[in-house]
Parts: sequence; C-alpha cells; structure tokens
Amino acid sequence: MEKDKHLEIGWNFDNTYSLLPEFFYSKVEPNPVDSPKLVVLNQSVANLLGLDVHALEREEGIHILAGNSLPKGALSIAQAYAGHQFGYFTILGDGRAMLIGEQITPARERYDIQLKGSGRTKFSRGGDGRAALGPMLREYIISEAMHYLGIPTTRSLAVVATGETVRRERNLSGAILTRVASSHIRVGTIQFASKYGSREELDALVRYSLKRHYPSQAASANSSLTLLEEVCKVQAELIARWQLVGFIHGVMNTDNMTISGETIDYGPCAFMDTYDPKTVFSSIDTNGRYAYENQPVIGNWNLCRLAEAMLPLIDENQDKAIKLAQAAIEKYDELYHVKWLEGMRKKLGLTNIESEDESLVEELLSIMHKYKADYTNTFVSLTFNQIEGMALMDKPEFVEWHKKWQSRLGRQGESKESIRDLMKNNNPAIIPRNHRVEEALESAEKGDYNVIKKLLDVLSRPYDHNPDQKEYATLPPASSCSYRTFCGT
Repeated sequence: MEKDKHLEIGWNFDNTYSLLPEFFYSKVEPNPVDSPKLVVLNQSVANLLGLDVHALEREEGIHILAGNSLPKGALSIAQAYAGHQFGYFTILGDGRAMLIGEQITPARERYDIQLKGSGRTKFSRGGDGRAALGPMLREYIISEAMHYLGIPTTRSLAVVATGETVRRERNLSGAILTRVASSHIRVGTIQFASKYGSREELDALVRYSLKRHYPSQAASANSSLTLLEEVCKVQAELIARWQLVGFIHGVMNTDNMTISGETIDYGPCAFMDTYDPKTVFSSIDTNGRYAYENQPVIGNWNLCRLAEAMLPLIDENQDKAIKLAQAAIEKYDELYHVKWLEGMRKKLGLTNIESEDESLVEELLSIMHKYKADYTNTFVSLTFNQIEGMALMDKPEFVEWHKKWQSRLGRQGESKESIRDLMKNNNPAIIPRNHRVEEALESAEKGDYNVIKKLLDVLSRPYDHNPDQKEYATLPPASSCSYRTFCGT
C-alpha cells in the first residue's frame, strides 16, 4: 500500500549513474528523522518533474523529502568525487547527501533528485551528515533567484525541517533540501576517476558524461577532448552571466564546477551591492582567490585541472594531448570575453558593434568603483534615464561618460523605446539583496515563513520593473561590517 501512495506522487526513476562501476559511488540507507515538517515546496519544479504537489504535501510525500522512506524505483547512493579546494587537492564525496534517483519527466528530461543534509555516508569525513535550516533555505532562495535571472543552476524542490538540532558554533534547527540538477557530475568527479581509478573507469565516466549532457556529440572519435570543449563552452557562458549580474559564487573549487554548466553549491555566495571587483563574501577566502574579478580566471584554472585529468585519454602522445587541451581552453577565454561584452552591450542598450564599446563599458565600471556606486541600481537608473537620482549624477567623469554613451546610442539608429526594452530585459530590477535574504532567514528560524515566501515571489519576476519591487531594491543601512557567508553549515 505504501508503494502505491508513492506511485501517486509521480516518481518515475531511472538510475543510469549506478550502472557505472561501483567505484564511483556508495550505496546508502535512509537516515530517518523524528518529526519532519514541510517548510517550503517549489510548485514550478514539482510541475517540471511531473510530481503531484498535493501528494508531496501529504505525510508520505514529506517522509520521502525527509529521507525517511524511498519511493519505488529509487536507488540511494552517495557519489564519490575529489577536488581542488582553494588550490589544494583532496578526496571528497557526498558526505551529507544522497542521490535517490534520476527522475524522468513528462517531457522525457532527466534530473537528479538529491537529498542534502540527509545523514552520514562513507564520505562524511567525521561530519554529522546533517544540515541547518538557514543554509538550506538560503540555497533555495538563491538558486531560485538565479533561475529567474536566466542563469543555468541547480534548483530546489523542497526544504523540510527535521525537528532535530544541528550542532555547529551554536545549536541550529536541522533541515533537508531536495536539490534538482541535470546531474551532479563535477570536474572533481573526473579528477577522482583520474587519480584513483583505472583508465577504463575514467573512460567509462567520460563517455557517460558526454552521452548524458551532450548526446549529439556522443559518437565523437575523441570523447575526452569533445567533453572538454563542451564544458569550456558552457562554463564560459555561465561565468559571463554571473559577472553580468554581480553574482559571486564564493567557493569555485573544482568539485563545485559541473560538467553540465549549471551553478551548484550556494554556500558562501552573494550578490554585490557596491561595485568593487575585489569583493569577497566567503569568511574563509582571506586571500580573495574567489573574488568577483577572479571568477573568469578561476574558471580557466578549473578547466585546466579537468584537462589534466583526461590527458591520457585525449591522446597517447602527451605533448599532443597538451596542445589539444590548451587549444580548447583558449576558446574558453575567447568565448567568455565575447559573451561578457555581448551582455554588457545589452545592459547599455547597444544593438550593434563598435570597436570602442569595451572601453565605454570599462570606463563606466571604473567610475562606479571609484564612487562606490551600487552595481544593480546603476544599470536600472541608466535603463530609465533616471540620472537625477543617481549617486554619480554630479561626478564630472560620469557626466562626460554619459555624453559619450548618448552619442553612441544615437549612432545605432534605434528608437528610445526599443533601447529601453532591451535594457529592461537585461538589467534586473531586483536581486536577492543580502540584507533581505538574512531578514527572511531570521524570520524562518523563528517559525515565520511569510517573509521568505514574499521574497521568493518578488525574486521570480526580476525583469518586471514594477513599483511593488522598489522596497526590495533599496540598499542596506550603512555598516562598518563587511557581509560574510560561510561554507558547510
């Protein structure tokens, strides 16, 4: 009877990752919690997956989301991987998460369903395998904001409070997040295979990854080189999109770079308020390795590690393999620059190409940096030509820049309306401001989820530019303290 209830929810699992050698994963059993309670359920993701929202809200649905029971067809595993964390290589793995299956949607798409905070696995390395409510809700909020900003990302189906206490620096409320991803295969997964597996196991993972994420390339004569080329493309586009909205990932370790090109792991991430290329939010990134300005470079560094892991498969001749890999990574740099400049042109309403466009962009960013202008609101003000209200309005450098920009717009022959529409669609009115996120999390810790639900609603329409969003676009009160986020809580 229990299985019939689970079937009613709409689960439709396939488990292709488990067909790889067991070297890549460890089977895990559910780690039940005493009194799970549904905190938030993502109806749009449930619909995407083909799941019945009302059935998920019932007791049997909540117990699945809490990891207390598994639906028919599930196969719970923890995935093995490794990675360079802040430049240092270490063996890792899903220490507090289990993949319960690959959901096949009504549209025949495939998504991993992973429970994060579901308990200890063989990869826990001394951790308790659990997660706290605040960080899981934070991942839910930021990943949804990223989705509606049009940035490839993992998403969240639900957050369930466990009713248990998680011990960190202080006692926190426990929670489990259901994460949805095209897959959880990372650069670090391939590094793990290269370092600890056989050539055959590495080749099996590479071929599987290519077939799963780039099926049109699955018949390639050189699977490893093709996979590297495809990952370079998607990561160049992804990181360019991060830069365009002022998003700082905070922990770009190789285990947090996906093969699919989705943003993953929303621990020490945040969006910039004041524009400063050296902005860092992670409490442990004391040297600024993952600062905003460094993200494109770190993307290159991570892809170099991916290439190193696959060199023996790219070509038997190491020198030739290195040359082929270097050529692929050089294309990453080129594509990133193209996508970033293309995006910046749109943010400034430019519809054609002129040789001085990049200088125009860089000059504006330099002025914003000098005068500590807000990144998001500056572009919104330019969109609506609200110069009088800008912090930069009386700065001589900005006045001169504005004249150049207006002259540049005039040369392309577009109407003011079409220029404004282009800018509106590329300059979000709102982002998940750090103080708004913290406000929502503090209320949730006290049992009030209304603040978080309202925030999520507003963040789902970032390009609406309507009056109701204004309060969410306001800056936080001035503070002498820098905003900090934390890993692994």
